Amino acid sequence: MKPNENGVDRALRLILGVALLVASFMWLGVAAGAITGIIAAIIGAVLVLTGLVGFCPAYRLVGMSTCKIKDA
Repeated sequence: MKPNENGVDRALRLILGVALLVASFMWLGVAAGAITGIIAAIIGAVLVLTGLVGFCPAYRLVGMSTCKIKDA
């Protein structure tokens, strides 16, 4: 998997993902089984994971990339 996210994209994903995870546990009731909390936690986890790895499968599906790395 070659990276398809640039640094800004990755940083925004990490910030938003962590914020969603915190919100899901603190205010949206993921521990109590609230559906909004569960959805927020899943989306937050996916954002954190893709931000850490630098690869977004959805970008690959639509042929998009924000990364400026050229193939050698």
